Amino acid sequence: MSDTPKFEVIDRRKMKAEAEQENQPGTTPAAVPSSEPAAGPRLVVAEPKSAPEPEPETQEEQLPELPPGPSAEESIAQKKAYDAASQRLEEIIRAQNPAMGPQPAVGFEHLVQQFYVSGMIQMGAGGQEGQRPRVDILGARTTIDLLGVLEEKTRGKLTEIENRTLQGVLFELRMTFMELTTMISVQAMQPGPQPPTGRR
Repeated sequence: MSDTPKFEVIDRRKMKAEAEQENQPGTTPAAVPSSEPAAGPRLVVAEPKSAPEPEPETQEEQLPELPPGPSAEESIAQKKAYDAASQRLEEIIRAQNPAMGPQPAVGFEHLVQQFYVSGMIQMGAGGQEGQRPRVDILGARTTIDLLGVLEEKTRGKLTEIENRTLQGVLFELRMTFMELTTMISVQAMQPGPQPPTGRR
């Protein structure tokens, strides 16, 4: 290993020729390619990051367009015409049945009673004796669910008697429904009739 310092020989003729070329008018200096990158810090220009695209806003489901409802005047006129037609029907029925008194006004309890009768008939009640009851269990479930919607929408708006009537009817219909579905489940799990086995 030698302690002799190393020297770098520079060809100054090349530099002089470049300087003379720069001083001549109408000429552009030729770029001298460099085999090594220039020492020292380099300026790095970072490419601008593209802004993230905004997520598409979740659009609410388009509700179907409904026809315009009747005006307040139309509703009032229709209600008066309906009441007049209903009164004429009442007079015709009472003329044919003089002993029958006037019919009571329809109230909330009549609506609940209608749901109760429909649900019980769908679950086989009210059939003739000796005949196998016809059960529409899916229709009964729909009737009970409709009564549940009525209970939800009228919560806090009913009188004590109306609320008690509604809760009692819902309780009885649901209990009958659960009994029927239990019977259906038991029958579905039982094996079907086996064919008779004979000796060979």
